[in-house]
Amino acid sequence: MSFESSDASVVKSIRQRDLLNCWLRLYTSVQKPPQLAAYRPDRLEDERADLVYYIVDHASTPTRFIIDSNGTRMASAYGSTGKGRYLDDYLGPILGPVVLPAYHTCIARQLPTYTISMIDDVNGRVVAYERLLLPFCDSGNDVTHILASLKTISEDGGFEIRNLMRGHHSVPKPVLSVVLDRNLTHRMPGRGAASELIEIG
Repeated sequence: MSFESSDASVVKSIRQRDLLNCWLRLYTSVQKPPQLAAYRPDRLEDERADLVYYIVDHASTPTRFIIDSNGTRMASAYGSTGKGRYLDDYLGPILGPVVLPAYHTCIARQLPTYTISMIDDVNGRVVAYERLLLPFCDSGNDVTHILASLKTISEDGGFEIRNLMRGHHSVPKPVLSVVLDRNLTHRMPGRGAASELIEIG
């Protein structure tokens, strides 16, 4: 799976853009992925159900990812909780090749990645699965943690989230895979419409 270069405007969800903007404010001061403890976006608690934290295990070859939490929507979509498990084991051989490239690209580039995949729910409704991955470095120069924001939306209206990714009525079909490395900006707080823009890259 190849990842195109893109900027932040490709991210559809307003809340995911807020999460990305907070990451960028920290990134500009150190020019590398920030420490996870310093990342405190507004209304984080409101997003807990859609967030999953991962620990990056560089001792494995290839690098593996330990699920350090499990957002309730992810647990519903995948049919079970995954806390404490390796992501590749949790995903299995069908979903792994579709999902894992975004995580490996995130740590290799040390920049956010964003993907959209389409999948049918059990009733045949088409659902867009939007994934934003944010890297963090708590020590050294390697990415030590990843925060994933997972959003699902269907133009058909309501859909069934339970076992969405496990029904295997259809394999998720990637329609967008990008690394956010171009014209990344964030607005300085407290300056309204005339906010100063900081550009990265």
